Amino acid sequence: MDKARKAAFDTLLRIHKDAAYSNLALSAQLKNDDLDNKDSSFASAIVYTVVERLLTVDYNLSLYLKDPLKKLKPEVLTALRIGAAQILFMDKVPSSAAVNESVKLVKSIKSCSFASGLVNAVLRKVAANGLKLPDTDDKYKYLSIKYSCPEWLLRLWIDSYGEENTEGILNASLGAAETVIRVNTLKTDKQKLKKMLESEGVTVKESELCENALIIENYGAVEKLKAFTDGLFHVQGLSSQLCCEALDVKEGQTVLDMCASPGGKSFTLAQNMNGKGELFSFDLHKHRVGLIQSGAERLSINNITAKEQDSSVYNESLPQADRILCDVPCSGLGVIAKKPEIKYKDREDIDKIADLQYDILCISYKHLKIGGKLLYSTCSLNPSENENVCRKFLQNHPSAKILPIFEKINKYSTDNMVSLMPHINGTDGFFLALFCKTE
Repeated sequence: MDKARKAAFDTLLRIHKDAAYSNLALSAQLKNDDLDNKDSSFASAIVYTVVERLLTVDYNLSLYLKDPLKKLKPEVLTALRIGAAQILFMDKVPSSAAVNESVKLVKSIKSCSFASGLVNAVLRKVAANGLKLPDTDDKYKYLSIKYSCPEWLLRLWIDSYGEENTEGILNASLGAAETVIRVNTLKTDKQKLKKMLESEGVTVKESELCENALIIENYGAVEKLKAFTDGLFHVQGLSSQLCCEALDVKEGQTVLDMCASPGGKSFTLAQNMNGKGELFSFDLHKHRVGLIQSGAERLSINNITAKEQDSSVYNESLPQADRILCDVPCSGLGVIAKKPEIKYKDREDIDKIADLQYDILCISYKHLKIGGKLLYSTCSLNPSENENVCRKFLQNHPSAKILPIFEKINKYSTDNMVSLMPHINGTDGFFLALFCKTE
């Protein structure tokens, strides 16, 4: 049996049964199976294709099944999804191989071997007929199946950003997401790191958007690279790097990162400070504080103090800060290219989070010096988490002034509040608003 497909099958089954995050489930599976880079990349491609195209795949499967998909055993449904995803969206995979390997997966499970004929018949019909979309005048139903996006999210984005931007966001979310890294400028520079990575067989290109960003193409587990082990970079998306740039930290300042784990933004801020000054990085949970500490140690960053802290509660023992990063917990609707299962969340779960975001912003502001700057950010594209929170904050805090950012970058902006869009900026979806305390 194909090792890569088996790894993808086991990962998707765990996601289906345990509602596990795709990136975490996949990382654990690849580590457990110890696949080579080629098989790891193929397994990853299958997993992300299935998850990001789930509604489209399920719609096409349903055309050739008598009973609803929910009546199938999870193992059978997972094998069907793997086969259909390869047939419909992975052009380099022969349809015959996709069908045959899915049949083998089902046959390998005693309790499901009876379904091998069903899997074979359905996938052959998918291969023969190709991609099908609903023949309907209902715009939302059609777009939902085309982009594998729940109708509630389509309505939210079309109402908030317009239909053209919504299709742009969704188009950009499909296909392999780039791996972006941030050069550890405390230990090396961009050209030296690029040369070292290329010597390890990595295809690398420079970013035009961020000075110290490199983009890795078609490589599996970057954690296995010597440059990673040596602490010469950390993985960080362009939008997060821009977020750190917008806060404009300086050497010798006191900086608070209120919701820091796993620490990527703290690491970049520390490097932007040239390792000089005090940087406090907080998280609510002890084990996540440990992630910050271990990451800082690997990168040889010495000016980060990582602590357990509930950032929705004022802590009078903390120093007043020159700069504060308030990157609050959010729905993650801007990072569906990397975590596609996020778009299948219930809207009710997402709507609950704005009150916590507002509380963290208000408490963070109390820790800011007069003349200091605070950056509020989310990796979400959702006005209720973004503009609405900031407008409420400004209304209730007259001493807060919002400052312009990224004036030379093409962006979606409202009242100096910036939304980075995947199809406009080539980044994750991200929201930023920079405040100054005037008195």
